[in-house]
Amino acid sequence: MFTLAGMDSARTATASRTPLRALATEAVHAGRDDLARQGLHAPPIDLSTTYPSYDSRGEAARIDAFAATGAEPDGPPVYGRLGNPTVARFETALARLEKTETAVAFASGMAALTAVLLVRASLGLRHVVAVRPLYGCSDHLLTAGLLGTEVTWTDPAGVADALRPETGLVLVESPANPTLAEIDLRALAHSCGSVPLLADNTFATPVLQRPAEQGARLVLHSATKYLGGHGDVMAGVVACDEEFAGHLRQVRFATGGVLHPLAGYLLLRGLATLPVRVRAASANAAELAGRLAADPRVTRVHYPRIGGAMIAFEVDGDPHEVIGRVRLITPAVSLGSVDTLIQHPASISHRIVDAVDRRGAGVSDRLLRLSVGLEDVDDLWADLDTALERPVRASGQY
Repeated sequence: MFTLAGMDSARTATASRTPLRALATEAVHAGRDDLARQGLHAPPIDLSTTYPSYDSRGEAARIDAFAATGAEPDGPPVYGRLGNPTVARFETALARLEKTETAVAFASGMAALTAVLLVRASLGLRHVVAVRPLYGCSDHLLTAGLLGTEVTWTDPAGVADALRPETGLVLVESPANPTLAEIDLRALAHSCGSVPLLADNTFATPVLQRPAEQGARLVLHSATKYLGGHGDVMAGVVACDEEFAGHLRQVRFATGGVLHPLAGYLLLRGLATLPVRVRAASANAAELAGRLAADPRVTRVHYPRIGGAMIAFEVDGDPHEVIGRVRLITPAVSLGSVDTLIQHPASISHRIVDAVDRRGAGVSDRLLRLSVGLEDVDDLWADLDTALERPVRASGQY
C-alpha cells in the first residue's frame, strides 16, 4: 500500500519481518505497520480517483503487467478502480487475521461472491456444488443462473460425488445463515480435491475460526456485518492466495465493484475492536441461548458449537407478533452490529429462496434470527421476555 508520498508499500513492508502475533494484536496493528515512521497515528484516507504520472511509458508497462496477472502495480497508484491505498490497508489487515496471502475487497458481499463466480466461469468452470442453507441472495444468485452458472445442491457428505470435470467451486457457509448449522470444513476440503472450497465466514469471523487453516482456498465475508461492526458501512472481501487474488482484481477492475476508500477506512477501524466485540457479544448470545432453551414459549434453539453472537430460535406462537413487540431490540435485516437485531428469515433474508427449498434447509416459518449486540444481557432478556409473552384476549384466552 502506498503512503501519502506514494512511495512505500505497507503490504511488503512487514510481510517477511512481522513476528507471529496474537489475534488481538494483529487486529489492532495489521495494516498500520508503516504509520509510525511516517509520523502518523491514524491511517490516512486517500479519496483520489486518479493519480498524476509524468512517466507514461512506465505507467503503460505497469498497466500491462496488471492486465497479465492482476498483481498490484509497483510504484504509485494509477486509478481508483485499479486500487486504493486506504482499501489496501484493510485488505492487508484482513488477510493477516484470516492467515491468507492476501485479500481483495469489494463494494458488497454479493459483489465479492459474483467476482469469484466470474473468475471460475472465465475458465469454463461454470458448475458449482453448494450446501444449503446459504444467505438467501447467495442462494438466489446460484439458483437463478444469473451469471450462467449451474448449481448442484447437496449435503456435505455428497459433495465428492457431485463434482464434475467442469466444477469450478464448492460453496458452503458455516455457521450457516440462518440456521447456524456447522460443517466440518477440514473434511469437506478433503472431499473437494482440487476444486476450490469457498467458505463464507461472515458469522464466525476469524475470531472464532479461520477456514483457510482447515483447507478452504477462499474465505468470503460480508464485511458489512462483523468486520465493520457498527451498521454504517457496506462491503465484501475475499481472503485467498495471491494467484486467485490476481484474477479477482481483474474482475473488480473490469466490472467496477470497487470499495470506496471511506468504507475501507471504517473497516480497518472496525477490525481493531473485532475480537473484543465478537467475544463480548458471544458471551451475551450464549447466555440468551440458554434462557431461550429453557423457555416453554420457545420450541427450538439453534446455537453453534463454536459459539458466536448469532442465535436462531423457533417460537410456539406467531413470530411476526414477537417482532412487533420488541422495543430495545431493533427489528431489521443485517447482523453483526453493536446493537441487537431480530428478523424473520422466511419473510426477509431468505424470502427469495423457493419455499420448499427453504424449509428443506431447516428455515421454518417460525424461525427467528437474533444478532446479539453489546447491550446488558438482562436488558436484552427483559425485552425478549416481553416480546414472547402472548397477549391475553378479551375472552381471557390466548
